[in-house]
Amino acid sequence: MIEVVIDSIRISLVSQHRIVLLKEIDSDRQLPIWIGPCEADAITIELQDVKVARPLTADLVNLVTKELGGEISHVLIRELTDSVFHASLFIDIGDGNREIDCRPSDAIALAVRAKVPILVNEAVLEEAGVHPEPDLIQEAEAGEDDADVGNLDAFSDFLDTLDFEDFEGDS
Repeated sequence: MIEVVIDSIRISLVSQHRIVLLKEIDSDRQLPIWIGPCEADAITIELQDVKVARPLTADLVNLVTKELGGEISHVLIRELTDSVFHASLFIDIGDGNREIDCRPSDAIALAVRAKVPILVNEAVLEEAGVHPEPDLIQEAEAGEDDADVGNLDAFSDFLDTLDFEDFEGDS
């Protein structure tokens, strides 16, 4: 099993889905997993330490686990079958350890709340892991400011092509 961390959550340009990028701790290899927007929000809210008025589902599961005397020890992205990732939640309770089947997105949302390791089976990383393209690595090493300037330049170019008078009177 290989420990990973959340590298980023990206938005698909063609659908509502998000991609969570898990990055190997000791490598640049990444594991992209498609997740839904609600699950992405649940992960992002915790990572950004946003306070919500009421507990989300992942908060509830974490609280129930603790109230029943259990403790989440880790989560595991255990297999990839027919392009579907399968995960497990491991809970230490009493003198034993329970493995509970769950979606990877839910496992990740729980892992960030319980502050436990996210593990991936080597076979899953071998099959679905990717290495970033060299250009992207160089861009990242150049610094976020440099990469953002390129994106802003493209946006500025787009804005320059707009004629705002065309929008007057539209309602």
